[in-house]
Amino acid sequence: MSDHNCFLSTEELACILKIKSASIRVRLCNTGSYHGIKPQKLPNGRLLWPASALQAFIHGEVK
Repeated sequence: MSDHNCFLSTEELACILKIKSASIRVRLCNTGSYHGIKPQKLPNGRLLWPASALQAFIHGEVK
């Protein structure tokens, strides 16, 4: 996950964080991000989450 151009699907993000993907989607709908992590939305509606932002979140770094 060290590559700055690396992205994760919502399901992959949920697996890493050990939560349900629905929890991520609910938080995104309510606040516009998942604890400060903002996804890139593809034209087909899928979300891609930046791995670099996830690394910062895991390490407690604030952007």
